[in-house]
Amino acid sequence: MATAAIFSSLRRRRSPSLEAFLAPVDLTDVALVQTLATISNDLVSKFSDKCYNFQRKNSRALIRKIEVFLVLLDYLKDSTYTTKSASASASSTLPSTALLCFKELYLLLYRSKILLHYCAKSSKLWLLLQNHSISGHFHDLSQEISTLLDVFPLKDVVELSDDVREQVELLQRQARRSRLFIDKNDESLRIRFFDFLDVFEKGEAPNSEELRSFFVGSLGIKDAKSCRVEIEFLEEQIVNHEGDVEPTVSVLNGFVALTRYCRFLLFGFEEDEVGLGFGCGRRPRKGLITQEIAETFITVPKDFCCPISLDLMRDPVIISTGQTYERSSIARWIEEGHCNCPKTGQMLVHNRLVPNRALRSLIMQWCIAHGVPLDPPETMDASTEGFAAAAPTRAALEANRATAAILIQQLANGSDGGMTVAAREIRLLAKTGRENRAFIAEAGAIPHLRKLLLSVNPVAQENSVTAMLNLSIYDKNKSRIMDEEGCLGSIVEVLRFGHTTEARENAAATLFSLSAVHDYKKRIADEGGAVEALAGLLRDGTPRGKKDAVTALFNLSTHTDNCVRMIEAGAVTALVGALGIEGVAEEAAGALALIVRQPVGAEAVGKEEMTVAGLIAMMRCGTPRGKENAVAALLELCRSGGTAATERVVKSPMLAGLLQTLLFTGTKRARRKAASLARVFQRCENAALHFGGLGVGYAFAGNSAAANRDSSFAGDVSVPMSISVPVL
Repeated sequence: MATAAIFSSLRRRRSPSLEAFLAPVDLTDVALVQTLATISNDLVSKFSDKCYNFQRKNSRALIRKIEVFLVLLDYLKDSTYTTKSASASASSTLPSTALLCFKELYLLLYRSKILLHYCAKSSKLWLLLQNHSISGHFHDLSQEISTLLDVFPLKDVVELSDDVREQVELLQRQARRSRLFIDKNDESLRIRFFDFLDVFEKGEAPNSEELRSFFVGSLGIKDAKSCRVEIEFLEEQIVNHEGDVEPTVSVLNGFVALTRYCRFLLFGFEEDEVGLGFGCGRRPRKGLITQEIAETFITVPKDFCCPISLDLMRDPVIISTGQTYERSSIARWIEEGHCNCPKTGQMLVHNRLVPNRALRSLIMQWCIAHGVPLDPPETMDASTEGFAAAAPTRAALEANRATAAILIQQLANGSDGGMTVAAREIRLLAKTGRENRAFIAEAGAIPHLRKLLLSVNPVAQENSVTAMLNLSIYDKNKSRIMDEEGCLGSIVEVLRFGHTTEARENAAATLFSLSAVHDYKKRIADEGGAVEALAGLLRDGTPRGKKDAVTALFNLSTHTDNCVRMIEAGAVTALVGALGIEGVAEEAAGALALIVRQPVGAEAVGKEEMTVAGLIAMMRCGTPRGKENAVAALLELCRSGGTAATERVVKSPMLAGLLQTLLFTGTKRARRKAASLARVFQRCENAALHFGGLGVGYAFAGNSAAANRDSSFAGDVSVPMSISVPVL
């Protein structure tokens, strides 16, 4: 048996029983005794007959101690001793030391109640994994009870009967001798659980009969429902994990993967088909991503965003001035010849980029808690990638790989309900981890998911399109999806005629993900009804649907050959209408700035009555990024739209003041665009009438080399891209 000293390093520092309890201060000794007797009796009646899966001996030993306290309290409550004290309310008849002990007992009883409830209601697998820790909590309570009994003035409570006194004295001696107890049977099961994980760590699969004996025979997990409950509980522990808790997140992920594998290997798919088949209502979704997170866009903490790109950092690095940036952004800044810090302006002593591992760990924890995908960049060096705090172990990967094989087999040959369950589980399995997305696609999931995209079962369709979205986040899977015959068309069909709002939204997000590859943008735009459906979703969708649609349209607009197609499909009208919608206005302005570069695009945008007014409004009230995109769109409209378009912009009465403000307070790109727009106006015959007050600013801008027109896409339009595709 492990000693308390050795074991203490393995235990959680914060017990599940710790709560903000205060001992009563305003009760008389009689009322306090009565209250304690009631609490003790409630504990004994509720937990003495409970069937504990683990911690049986520790739980029963604690209950027996409480039973002795109950005997003492009942005797005091019913004795003439307390009856007399009821009439003598002016002074307490209990010794002061006894009163203090009873107040401490009040706290101990409540802590005992929570610990016993924790053992009775928690996941079996979690209790098994926390066997040492929870045993330590029981030992802590035993020691505190021993201390309380050593202090309790038993001799001064003169009216106790001999049998009650003997029971208390016996408990006192036993408490002094109590030692940390770890059940050998529970411990052997815990070690056996780890052994299964070790088998996967070696690249093999555990024996199915041994798994059945362990889960069904030893743990009493006898069906798919109870197994799923275990998985969900372990996932919650991952989300709420504390740094000093064993096992680590990586190991917990391995146990989740192992349990998920057993769930399908041992119990199949039949139980879950209830509620997922044809005509059945949707079941509430549970897991790491809540409905609220899935339907809204998360505000990223400012400290997690790169000061250059303003996007969530995936690979934060520290430069010589001590500032942190996204590696790709600051590397590009240095490559462009800059020798100073973008944020502070200080000169760089050297160009070394040091990984900010502490910040990356915090970002990863935040992403895990909020269900935000954060795959490390494929260009990241091995040392940085190896730092990932929750990096998957080989055991987790192999268990997930084995689970994926079972799920894909079900997709290929299962019943309608079984295929729906399999699609849902692939969706969940592909939520996080580049490795998971890779081997799911390699195992052949995409062709089978494509067939489910056109299912008449709404739940099957929604799960399949969301699984396709999650898989598409991995770059190599984009080509697999696009090369699968009919897959793109089926995704567009879901976008146009999907049975549920979420299915249509996730189809739009999938198109956005696929359109990250330049060669696919033209194919997506040419797919019948794709752009029309995206424009419709931007006009009439939910806030999340509008976001999915506008980001997809923005990506499509970066391909010059898509301009005419987007005009014909009504995307321009939808983008102009989105200029006044919070959350999508920035991307809409960015897309318009790209479209108006071509004369045909400028003509179409110029015909929209609300274009100039919408862009002006964004320059006045938008975010820095929105103002940047708005002035870029107006500049391109003047350059490509001809005299008529330029006059419409020039006649805007508020533009003069907004331009002047932007010239001095805007972002670097916004100032550059505003300066270029000012130069265009200077050549107009009405420039003196409308912009005479901007002479100083224009003169400064006109002499600046930065006023030249940018040739790069990144310099013209700025749109947040890092978490636009949620993993669901």
